[in-house]
Amino acid sequence: MDAKDFFARSAGQWHSQRVTHHLAFRQTEMGRSLISVTSLPLDDPGVNAVCTLYQYSWEQAHGASRVTWQGVMGWDKEGEQQNGSTVMVLIPTGERTGKLLREVGYAEKSPVAGSYEMDETGAMTLVTEYETLRSQERLWFEGETIRLRTSTLGYGFGGMSMATFAVETRAELTPPADIKGTPPTILGW
Repeated sequence: MDAKDFFARSAGQWHSQRVTHHLAFRQTEMGRSLISVTSLPLDDPGVNAVCTLYQYSWEQAHGASRVTWQGVMGWDKEGEQQNGSTVMVLIPTGERTGKLLREVGYAEKSPVAGSYEMDETGAMTLVTEYETLRSQERLWFEGETIRLRTSTLGYGFGGMSMATFAVETRAELTPPADIKGTPPTILGW
């Protein structure tokens, strides 16, 4: 599977359940979110805007998606949600490698470009270096309805400060109830 196929296979709605280990605090936090991935045509104005921001032409793009999320984490205040949206564009640099351009990053709310690599199993590894952070994610499919994700985040490029494991299940055709509220405990899932 190449990166374009990975993006296409990711289209749809996903329920994400994750556990994040905050290593500095020696604490674990549960979270959940609803993620929506929409494939975009390469000539979409949003794709063109992201490509222009990074001085690429949309014609160099290999695939694009709009990703939106609505989620809650265990440490959030009652009713507080983590919502966002970004356009992501793949720019290949090799057969299995390339740049992942984002309108907005997740760890820092500013435009960011990272790199991707597809391995022989069809898993995608993303590395994003922000001004003071380094994020590495690995995503792979365990069938048509399950996608897994591991990620690490380090400050100052000196080591890991946070590690996350997420299980994402493809949502049914009927949208689920709103996800507001406190995330359940591990046993509650």
